[in-house]
Amino acid sequence: MKFFHSPGSCSDGIALLLAETGAAVEVQRVNVRTGEQRHPDYLATNPKGKVPALIRPDGRLLTEFPAIALWLARSYPQAALMPEGLEAEVRALELTDFIVSSIHMRGFTLVSVPGKFVQDPAAQAELVAHGRTVAESGLAYLSEVLGTGDYLLGGFGIADAAAWYVLNWAKAREIPISDRLDALQARISARPAAGIVRGWAA
Repeated sequence: MKFFHSPGSCSDGIALLLAETGAAVEVQRVNVRTGEQRHPDYLATNPKGKVPALIRPDGRLLTEFPAIALWLARSYPQAALMPEGLEAEVRALELTDFIVSSIHMRGFTLVSVPGKFVQDPAAQAELVAHGRTVAESGLAYLSEVLGTGDYLLGGFGIADAAAWYVLNWAKAREIPISDRLDALQARISARPAAGIVRGWAA
């Protein structure tokens, strides 16, 4: 497989899941900060111009965090990335999508790149403030879901991989998180797979 990855982005979560599976994968770094995702060579592979993206063993491209996460969980059941049973599966997908579509896209995107939406500095400041509020609210909800458990939905799974990258962002941007989430971030970061991901970023 070939994995298109920008360290420090949301693709960190998929990198973590790939490392958990133990699957053989070639990692190609795409620097989204310098706009490599918009380079014609990359667009020829992934017209969406974003990461994460995964070329699977059959040569077909798969994009979007929840879709890649589901495919990895189903394709590598030995990694136990998805709970068993339809209800448990949809709850895992529900929480994963909430992290990606709400905490990330409606929260951290506004905090990190308000200039993509408005040019006026005052309006940008308002977007940043709104994004922080959305991120903090979403993270508070994750803390409630986590409760006193080690991971969000029992054992480590796809939702935890999504949570890991937004928790890393929260720490980098000094957005407060609960002690429970702080412990979750540390617990995930201590997994051997997280060490592999850090190696891919070196």
